[in-house]
Amino acid sequence: MSKHSEFVSPPTGSAVTPFNAPSPDTGHAPAAVASGLAMKRRNPLGVWIGLPLITLGIYPLVWYYKIHKEMAEFDRRRQIPVAGPMLVLIFLSWTVIAPLISFHNAGARIRDSQRAAGLAPTCSPTLSWVLAFLFGLHTLYMQVELNKIVDRYQVPPHTTVPLYV
Repeated sequence: MSKHSEFVSPPTGSAVTPFNAPSPDTGHAPAAVASGLAMKRRNPLGVWIGLPLITLGIYPLVWYYKIHKEMAEFDRRRQIPVAGPMLVLIFLSWTVIAPLISFHNAGARIRDSQRAAGLAPTCSPTLSWVLAFLFGLHTLYMQVELNKIVDRYQVPPHTTVPLYV
């Protein structure tokens, strides 16, 4: 297992739930330091190919807005722009470099959200923008990484969840 624990130890006398079970490698992890709202689990293939085809290319913009909004609600301690990244895609996509920087920053925000959830950070900001050149696979990759956070808590969207870092 990695140095970062996938689970945290429960407070003394509390029940063990999926997000506060003891870590197998250390037996404990940092206690919750804040709380936020759980994100929505999305089908990565639907995000990458299905819904963009059905909506004639509009859905990726909607998705990009929604993931930033959810990350901002998930960890309110960090300043996460909600509409700005989507507006970069709409108005500056002709520059090519601006969307790549936006994808890189989104990957870094996902990695930070993974840390806040008590997970090992596996999202690579560099891979987030490099995959944009390969059939737009960056959306598939980023959604898979976001789903790791959702799977960590296993609660409905907008449920209050503990944050650990």
